[in-house]
Amino acid sequence: MSGLNWQKSSLCGSGDSCVHVATSPAGIHITESADPRGTILTTTPDAFRALLHRLKGEPHRTPEAPVLDVTTAGDGDTVLLHTSGTPGAPAVTTDRHRWNAFVQGVRAGEFDHFTA
Repeated sequence: MSGLNWQKSSLCGSGDSCVHVATSPAGIHITESADPRGTILTTTPDAFRALLHRLKGEPHRTPEAPVLDVTTAGDGDTVLLHTSGTPGAPAVTTDRHRWNAFVQGVRAGEFDHFTA
């Protein structure tokens, strides 16, 4: 996915690893620059919009498919973002600190333009 213009939350420090988002005709792409597997999750604008609304605590009609789920690993510090209902599908892996910076950016409206 070279050539994409990746954006991270302004709350991530310069040069810090963080959750990044980009768009292309294929959909919305999400990755974590520190993910050792280099996983890039591609989803629909509707599914990404639903995620943004959920993270903002706003009501939103859930799209019929696919939905993005956020789970934590056993240690509680590892956050996984993946498509629900797809066992074994790749997940973007980040830590609690980076995830919180992304969520704060979402709440500030920094990623709204991806679904406009």
